[in-house]
Amino acid sequence: MLPVIIFAAIAIPLLIVAFLGVKRSRDSVEHEAELEEGSRNELEREFAAAEAYEEKWRAEQHDKKHESSP
Repeated sequence: MLPVIIFAAIAIPLLIVAFLGVKRSRDSVEHEAELEEGSRNELEREFAAAEAYEEKWRAEQHDKKHESSP
């Protein structure tokens, strides 16, 4: 009977600690995925703004080039 009590006293806390560790790890991975999705959307908006500015700049440069040409 004593070995069963010792086994239960050691195994149950180890299982609880392992379960909590896996749960915490899984939660942090899900949180990182949410942050990554938000930063990906922000990056796409920044690229779109940069591309729009680049087109505007090219048009201005093209106009300046034609104005200075005789």
